[in-house]
Amino acid sequence: MKRLLFLCTGNYYRSRYAELLFNALASMVRLSWRADSRGLDLSAGKNNVGPLSSFVADRLSRRGFGLVAPPRMPEQVSASDFAAADLVIALNEVEHRPMLVARFADWVHRVEYWHVHDADRVRPDEALSLIEREIERLLPRVKAQS
Repeated sequence: MKRLLFLCTGNYYRSRYAELLFNALASMVRLSWRADSRGLDLSAGKNNVGPLSSFVADRLSRRGFGLVAPPRMPEQVSASDFAAADLVIALNEVEHRPMLVARFADWVHRVEYWHVHDADRVRPDEALSLIEREIERLLPRVKAQS
């Protein structure tokens, strides 16, 4: 099983949606990939309440992918998370590259960067739609690597 790691700042909203959606879709098409997600700076998520953004749970439910287990709390990324991953994707290059440079400089150039802004810059529907489009483009690529 190959491992994919999604990164965002607080591991509450964008990376969690990417993780959960990717895993649901990968399971449907029987990909031998499994996604996890982590945050680069959990302390920046001052407004994060509970384990998961309600926008994520609602969007997954509308797509027919309910949560199968109670969601876990956000988790901080560690060096071992990078080492275990076959592919690492940070959800917003402008926001996350500086965090990676400061905390995990050895990994900066091994990370793929998307351009999905947080809720302070775009409406949640826009951000989640962009994540969906990126994952739809990602699936055939990782399938070819299986």
